[in-house]
Amino acid sequence: MELFIKIILSYLLGSISGSMLLGKFKGIDIRKMGSGNAGGTNAFRTMGGVFALGVFSIDVLKGFISVKLYPIDMIELTILCGISAVIGHVYPIYYGFKGGKGAGPLLGILLALFPSFLIIGLPIWLIVLILSGYVGLSTIIAGIALPICTSIFYNNGIYSQFGFFSVMVAIFISYTHRSNIHRMIEGNENQFKKIMIFRKVQD
Repeated sequence: MELFIKIILSYLLGSISGSMLLGKFKGIDIRKMGSGNAGGTNAFRTMGGVFALGVFSIDVLKGFISVKLYPIDMIELTILCGISAVIGHVYPIYYGFKGGKGAGPLLGILLALFPSFLIIGLPIWLIVLILSGYVGLSTIIAGIALPICTSIFYNNGIYSQFGFFSVMVAIFISYTHRSNIHRMIEGNENQFKKIMIFRKVQD
């Protein structure tokens, strides 16, 4: 019963959208702007860095808090609560089940359970962004790197409970970014060209 309650609480916590919450103070609905997504990238493109930082901080905190509902040594239950928060973020009950893509709360979960991955994962994300200009592609590649790093550095590797979770993260992140993949293939995906080191050559 306790597990069920905490999973539900994690989902409800995850359903609190940082962009929608802060958007209330600005009198805007982020889902009606830009790409229509309620995540941090669209918040940055449409509302600027300060607003996006607030959104991202809230979303990361949701994942971090959710896995703290259980002690870290109860890893299966901890992961279940984390997954529930991510599902809430992507399919929030408060906003018609239309939310973000899960990157923020997943980062919060990793901060709590596997912080050493960020030493590798964040540089990978940044390098891909600098080379491609695509935030979605950067997030997908970093997600794919997670199970690889887990198999090398995590205790019991890919065969641990966290190892299974890391594989699911890679698949889930790719799934939630499927529209980005389609737009990249079609050549319609937005790029942050100012950060690209080969921008002048490409232009």
